[in-house]
Amino acid sequence: MIPAVQVSRFSRALPFWLPVLLLPLAWFCAVTGGLAILLMPIVTWYMFSVLDAVGGLETENADPETPESDLFWYRAITVMWPPLQFATLFGMIWYVTRAEHLNTLESILMFFGVGVITGTIGITYSHELMHQKNAKERWLGDILLAMVMYSHFRSEHLRVHHIYVGTPKDPVTARYNEGFHRFFPRVLRESIVSSFKAEKAMLARRGLPWTHKSNPFWRYWALQAAMLVLAFGVGGWAGLGLFLYQAFIAIWQLEIVNYVEHYGLTRKHLGDGKYEHVKPHHSWNASHKGTNWLLINLQRHSDHHYKPDRRFPLLQNYSEDEAPQLPHGYPLMTMGAMIPSYWRRVMNPKVREWRAKYYPEIEDWKPYNKGQNPLPR
Repeated sequence: MIPAVQVSRFSRALPFWLPVLLLPLAWFCAVTGGLAILLMPIVTWYMFSVLDAVGGLETENADPETPESDLFWYRAITVMWPPLQFATLFGMIWYVTRAEHLNTLESILMFFGVGVITGTIGITYSHELMHQKNAKERWLGDILLAMVMYSHFRSEHLRVHHIYVGTPKDPVTARYNEGFHRFFPRVLRESIVSSFKAEKAMLARRGLPWTHKSNPFWRYWALQAAMLVLAFGVGGWAGLGLFLYQAFIAIWQLEIVNYVEHYGLTRKHLGDGKYEHVKPHHSWNASHKGTNWLLINLQRHSDHHYKPDRRFPLLQNYSEDEAPQLPHGYPLMTMGAMIPSYWRRVMNPKVREWRAKYYPEIEDWKPYNKGQNPLPR
């Protein structure tokens, strides 16, 4: 257990600041052009995976009772990121649409890298911010999501995913043997519908129509419209196209992580539409040091579902006896997920082992595989 006095030190928080270096790297790539443009995805996906190989696993846990006042240097990362990303994204649109040394292909590749950053870092930080009780932090999370045209993720994540994870009612719980190429279009289609229905139902419980001003979708639409107008104003039609392209790449980054986080892990149906409570073994855990620096401990996902509002430096690691473990950090696992044959060869045996360990009494897994169990009540 790492005591609070150590957790509060800047030196302890410093490794989590490494992703900030991706922003000057992005500008270096844009100014240099050529092969340098490939550095952004290479550094994001591979450099932190190399750190995993060098640094190994981080299984030590911070004292979960560490007071909020001792987490300043961790909170500062997520609070400062939205304005930095905003300036970088729209500054890049302005620069690239006017840069004579960048051809069309280079511009597209450049914004592939921008999408990797706004997805890997931006959406991960928005996820941390949306879970906090502080209204200003939640607003910052909304601004980050609007920059990738995926504002409904907040409602889907808080109102659907955390409540129904591991059941047929959660679109982003990837089913056993469901390849990412099938998962991705399904979740794009279903998550927008489920998130809107969740907010509509919440308003109905208060006797209000979905058109009421408190429906967060009005804020989502307004923020996204503002981002589109700004992108067009800064870079014209080319700038708008590049903005939408990076948004798509960012969404792909988010959903492939969602795919990995719960692949094949389902909660037991107890009958009559009732399901067991969410437990640590319903999420894949990864304690790889380098990629947890990159993703602010998102890979300690089992504990996140146990304590959703726990700030990232205090998320606890779970051992093999408590939660299933991924063989690699998210960057390598998400690349593997893009190759269905490789993914099934690596992960399907792990899911079968998980089933034998936690649910030996279940003989027919077909309803779980196909999402055919009754919807939770």
